[in-house]
Amino acid sequence: MSIAENIKRIQSSIGEDVILVAVSKYSSDEAVEEAYEAGQRYFGENKAKDLKKRAAAMPDDIKWHFVGHLQRNKVKYVAPFIHCIHSVDSLRLLEEIDKQAAKEPRTIKCLLQIHIADEEAKFGLSEDEAVEILRSPELEEMSHVRIIGLMGMATNTDDLDKVRSEFKGLKAFFDRLHNLTEKADLPDDDDRAPTFPANVEMRTLSMGMSGDYDIAVEEGSNMVRVGSAVFS
Repeated sequence: MSIAENIKRIQSSIGEDVILVAVSKYSSDEAVEEAYEAGQRYFGENKAKDLKKRAAAMPDDIKWHFVGHLQRNKVKYVAPFIHCIHSVDSLRLLEEIDKQAAKEPRTIKCLLQIHIADEEAKFGLSEDEAVEILRSPELEEMSHVRIIGLMGMATNTDDLDKVRSEFKGLKAFFDRLHNLTEKADLPDDDDRAPTFPANVEMRTLSMGMSGDYDIAVEEGSNMVRVGSAVFS
């Protein structure tokens, strides 16, 4: 199949309410252009300097997502244009994103990466660590970042029941946080008032890649990060 056919097939499978991020990190500029001509506008990269170079050469209406582990000293390369950073795994990283975004100035959307895999090599926060960040006074003072949801990567395994269980657990955590942020319009003296600051909203759940995006969508993902299934 062509790249255009792959995109059409995947989008048809996941439905119009799920955002497809085409992970182009191992693909050529020509392949990205082909996907763009097919109507794809969301692309994911995992290396800051490579993304900066690629973004400069591509159409301005592409919404670039950073999907890899992001070091604090590399934030400056993507801050001027990045649409969303999927891999926030510390308060210190958020502080650097806020600092660099303020220089533009602009607000950068972020997802907290939650560790759900049975693999120590994968990055991510525990649920308790994520809640600690969301409740931190430091986050409340950040005016150039917005937490819009969560991201997680399942274990790399052929055990699909395990993968489904990990996605199901992340969706349950996402729902609990979403229910809290939905109370943001209540008065401060209401005992149901929000636990998190105004720059937190839970509307995006990014889980699912080429090998498991169908399971992720079944378990509630509304954003998938698909590379080889798009560009192969």
